Amino acid sequence: MLSEQSATTVRATLPAVGAAIGQITERFYARLFEAHPELLRDLFNRGNQASGAQKQALAGSIAAFATHLVGNPDQRPDVMLNRIAHKHASLGIVPEQYPIVHEHLFAAIAEILGDAVTEEVAAAWTEVYWLMANALIAIEKRLYEQSAQTGWREWKVVGRTEETGDVATFRLRPVDDAPVPGYRAGQYVSVGVTLADGARQIRQYSLTAAPGSPERQFAVKRVSGDAATPDGEVSNHLHAHVREGDVIQLSAPYGDLVLEDTDAPLLLASAGIGVTPMIAMLEQLADAGHGAPVTVVHADRSPATHALRPDHEAYAAKLADARTVFFYEQDAEGAGRPGRVDLAEVAVPAGTRAYLCGPLPFMRAVREQLIAKGVAPADIHYEVFGPDLWLAQPAAAAA
Repeated sequence: MLSEQSATTVRATLPAVGAAIGQITERFYARLFEAHPELLRDLFNRGNQASGAQKQALAGSIAAFATHLVGNPDQRPDVMLNRIAHKHASLGIVPEQYPIVHEHLFAAIAEILGDAVTEEVAAAWTEVYWLMANALIAIEKRLYEQSAQTGWREWKVVGRTEETGDVATFRLRPVDDAPVPGYRAGQYVSVGVTLADGARQIRQYSLTAAPGSPERQFAVKRVSGDAATPDGEVSNHLHAHVREGDVIQLSAPYGDLVLEDTDAPLLLASAGIGVTPMIAMLEQLADAGHGAPVTVVHADRSPATHALRPDHEAYAAKLADARTVFFYEQDAEGAGRPGRVDLAEVAVPAGTRAYLCGPLPFMRAVREQLIAKGVAPADIHYEVFGPDLWLAQPAAAAA
């Protein structure tokens, strides 16, 4: 994939690019939004821009892709690319946007690194960019072709349930009553809303019902900000303004954390609102009569904040061989185990496939514990809500 000459150049310059990648992405977004303010208003997550999370994720993905190429020049990191492509498809990214990104990203690289960006260096990193961009374009094209829905579609809210003090479930049906695309347990939809300032913001929410329903069902946690991050714009809008009878726009379903057909033992581990894709997976397993062991692990602040707990318990109870292990930092007595997730006393059968969803520290801790128990790293799959900051680790290492 990567030419030998470019691989040599990228390998030599990766430490310098890695050390400056944070500055490069900062300058890139400033240039991009100055030239195309509509992208910040109507496409990019303004909250993630304000917190810096999107900049970290972009830096991580570039560094991870380049690091992989110089170590494995004839292979693509398809797991990473698929995750990014699914998110892009849910946002409606099109091939014509990639040259725009290239223009402003490489202008930022030249501005930050100065004379270090020779013609040879620019050519090598351009090759890296277009290898990544063309791979994403091809995957996104395939995803669009597989979907029976093109672009956005209007859906009417037919039900709303308050799950906890800050989590609500929305049920929707298509306004046009036409057939809807199928989906797989674990996938999400993008939700587009117009806010008070006229901006059209987009967020992704996991579907919480098993595949096969003509409805879409997802749960939204109201995101409260702090000194470093603003309140969640879309989550607060949905909680405050969207009621039964209202119409919102949804994308087709996307996402690569999906429940595979398998007779293997399973472990579904979640924390907080990361419970949502696990509920769909559990319902599908119950409907299919899955007979192998299923271990359901969940962590939350307290039983009162554990969204969808009745569904969690009910679907697990329908399985032939399942156990639930809930951890609560507060009020655990009689409801679960106290403290944070500790799998030391949780049996994990040989050959287990694990699915994780929740904050990154939680998923990293669970992954380490599972590997220590003998679960193969390739059998541990995860979903990140928002920018995938797990990819930021290679950027830090490169620096």
